[in-house]
Amino acid sequence: MTKPDPQNYVHGYSERETERLYDQAGSVRHLIHHELRYPPGSKVLEAGCGVGAQIVTLAQNSPEAHFYAVDWAGKSLELARDAVTRQEITNVEFCEADLFDLPFEPSYFDHLFVCHLLEHQVEPVSALTAIRKHLKPGGTVTVFEGDHGSCYFYPPSEDALMAWNCLIEVQRRLGANSLIGRELFPLMTHAGFTRVRVEPKMVYIDQSRPELMESFVHKTIIPMVEGVKDQALEMDLIDASSWDNGISDLHRIRHLETGIFCYTFFKGNAIK
Repeated sequence: MTKPDPQNYVHGYSERETERLYDQAGSVRHLIHHELRYPPGSKVLEAGCGVGAQIVTLAQNSPEAHFYAVDWAGKSLELARDAVTRQEITNVEFCEADLFDLPFEPSYFDHLFVCHLLEHQVEPVSALTAIRKHLKPGGTVTVFEGDHGSCYFYPPSEDALMAWNCLIEVQRRLGANSLIGRELFPLMTHAGFTRVRVEPKMVYIDQSRPELMESFVHKTIIPMVEGVKDQALEMDLIDASSWDNGISDLHRIRHLETGIFCYTFFKGNAIK
């Protein structure tokens, strides 16, 4: 298995995307990391750490555990290292490697952590199976993924829905799956994990939560949609006028007194 084609990564590697990832991590930190603590001395692998949006919180919450953050994209790893250095974190090592060819012995890690990785994998079960072999018997895995099909907003807008669905379809055509959250249980089971438990983690936002309307909707959700404009138009999924109206409506909804956004993530836990 070879490295994925960077052209097929739907969100790209721009500075804006890096900021979006950090904003997203901050806005849903409580959903991802609630009660997630690792024992002193344990070795933990984060597979597909990207720009380090999660590794900082992981390492800070379990300062006596040792983390190995792996990604195939060297530029992303540089940003992750910078993020860890700024926080003066010392319990993280970084490794540039393909998930299907990790430079670790079998059964090396006590725990695995996977976040927003599987949706970008053409073969997610194979990816989970590949990293599972590096987990000790009885070790744990935590997987956190979104599901774009769970998103809704109010008041309804046909153009906004069309723009949102472009995000789903562009990712599908690139060989990935933005609806993967709903599939976590069978994916983890087919990869050989046992005692799999999956929980939905809903983010509901109205005007009583302006901080989430800003961090999650304005800085995370809408930029994620805006990022596929060129691909959506090139694939003839939508016309330019409907696209512009859809994005405008998403911004309008977040300012309305009655505006509502809702999105569901899925968090899976299991053992080897």
